[in-house]
Amino acid sequence: MTDQPPPGSHPPPPGGGYPSQHGGYVPPGAGPGPSQGSYTPWLNRVVAWVIDIIPVLLVQAIAWGILAGTQETVCVTDTSEFDLGEFCATGASTPGQLAVAAAGIVILGYVIWNFGYRQGTTGSSIGKSIVKFKVISEKTWQPIGFGLSIVRQVAHLLDAVICYIGFLWPLWDAKRQTIADKVMTTVCIPLAEDEYKENR
Repeated sequence: MTDQPPPGSHPPPPGGGYPSQHGGYVPPGAGPGPSQGSYTPWLNRVVAWVIDIIPVLLVQAIAWGILAGTQETVCVTDTSEFDLGEFCATGASTPGQLAVAAAGIVILGYVIWNFGYRQGTTGSSIGKSIVKFKVISEKTWQPIGFGLSIVRQVAHLLDAVICYIGFLWPLWDAKRQTIADKVMTTVCIPLAEDEYKENR
């Protein structure tokens, strides 16, 4: 005769491939994935992208303003027998060129930090945290990490190659994924209220 578990307790999950009589065993920490309606809408993704790109545009505008404001004009006067007059040429100054180079370094650092480190570890870039959603792996339901987050940004080139159709793909896709999301097996889902406070 077999021992019966005490009333109110549940037996451990069955072994040997036998189906459970209690509806299935879910390992700890692995909750169900989001339903189709809980994926982030396309417009929210666009707004987050605009927010993320604003610092890049500001830094570029400042650098190009310095470049334009510090241009140097050099004039040469022809004193030969042909007397062709004065020739003037305007060119970029050294401070202007340094400003553009420094802006490039600052922008690269921002992109790596925002889309690599921040988005890779928390799931949200600055824009995504303001719009309250995150990027997660379809397989683990966790942020994808620094390296894969950078690769995902590069994979967005696939979205652009086909006349930018990949960026519009979430409008008709069931999981609201871009082509890059499909390649990287990522989805965008809304942040829970407690996650929103942590990611700010």
